[in-house]
Amino acid sequence: MRALAWALIWLGGAALAEGERAGAFDYYVLSLSWTPSWCALEGDDRGSPQCDQGQGYGFTLHGLWPQYEDGWPSFCPTSERPPSRAQTGAMVDIMGSSGLAWHQWRKHGSCTGLSAEDYYRLSRLAYEAVARPEVLRRLDRTVRLPAEVVEEAFLEANPDLADEMMTVTCRAGHVQEVRICLTRGLEPRACGADVERDCTLRDALFPPMR
Repeated sequence: MRALAWALIWLGGAALAEGERAGAFDYYVLSLSWTPSWCALEGDDRGSPQCDQGQGYGFTLHGLWPQYEDGWPSFCPTSERPPSRAQTGAMVDIMGSSGLAWHQWRKHGSCTGLSAEDYYRLSRLAYEAVARPEVLRRLDRTVRLPAEVVEEAFLEANPDLADEMMTVTCRAGHVQEVRICLTRGLEPRACGADVERDCTLRDALFPPMR
């Protein structure tokens, strides 16, 4: 009985780790996902339409995430109305699916203090302000490369960025995401220590766009 009581207390504490006050955060993380890697690891098995040949998805918007200097809020209580199907559908061109757009609002957008419409507008502005390196989009076959090469390509394409303002992540041997840290005004800034964790793989897989 005592073990059950402690388990319930622990679960209650875990639940309270989410639901922070909306609008109370320090900066944003713009997360860009390399869609061909997601398709190879997950999307193909799901039969996701964004993985079909000819779709042309490269670095898509995973999300715009409110961030603390250490840690991040999620699933915040908000008086703002959830997005409509039309609003989530309008994000498919840069996010790949309306389901992802909905999830990102629920988990992260709710913590911005913005309406769904304004959150999506801000997310699009942040996404469009970053140049996605053309050299990576032109690949016609899967290559193995040091993950730092992807970061170098972004730095070359975006002169306002510095290496401490972004990080490249990997998953299951693939380059997964590029994450860029931005002020609340969407200006590049240094990432916190919990964000700046670069992938150190020297032979990460980088599949081509479809």
